[in-house]
Amino acid sequence: MSRQIVLDTETTGLSVVDGDRVIELGCVELLNRKLTGNNLHLYFNADRESHEDALRVHGITSEFLADKPRFHEKAEEIRAYLEGAELIIHNAPFDMGFLNKEFERVGMPPLVSMVSGVLDSLLMARDMFPGKRNSLDALCDRLEVDNSGRDLHGALLDAELLADVYINMTRGQEQLLSSESMASNNKSNAAMVVKKVDFAQFDLPVILPSEAELAAHDEVLTQLDKSSGGKTIWRKLA
Repeated sequence: MSRQIVLDTETTGLSVVDGDRVIELGCVELLNRKLTGNNLHLYFNADRESHEDALRVHGITSEFLADKPRFHEKAEEIRAYLEGAELIIHNAPFDMGFLNKEFERVGMPPLVSMVSGVLDSLLMARDMFPGKRNSLDALCDRLEVDNSGRDLHGALLDAELLADVYINMTRGQEQLLSSESMASNNKSNAAMVVKKVDFAQFDLPVILPSEAELAAHDEVLTQLDKSSGGKTIWRKLA
């Protein structure tokens, strides 16, 4: 069973090096490309004010976060939830950089050691739509994913939107897998009903072609030889 987690964060700013922190984590679970509803959504008190630009993006104030847990209080819960899954993140280096720093602060290993792999949906989108805008909003518009409720960025909402975007971007894979599964089932079913037939018990007649049929066949070979520039091999083998 394929387990994937679509993940997004909101932060106090853009620079993990300058001490910006994660203040929201949103995760959406997919099992075999289907939404399960087993999501994880957490806010964190970062003991740090958000930059004005960041606050305009996510609208999460320090007052709202005052009674929320610190990251270290939820780190083990996050690790247990993510463990063994493939992560799907839009612009993965950004979110992973912040989460790795948060885990480092509490003495835990980096994110990549907890999961089976990381898929960057931004890189996937750039491969699929080269030269076009590939922000989450742009992809929602292009793939007809309803993002009308996205006035401000929010980690859980963005993860839910990205899950729909990812499913739409990879829908061909789903159809291929379904086709392969159907073909496999058909082969299995065919193997169950096919019986071995001994043709030795039959006296099969041999029907020879008439002169007219032989002439018509020879004419077809002549035309094929002419159209291929003399590259046919039937008469040479004969």
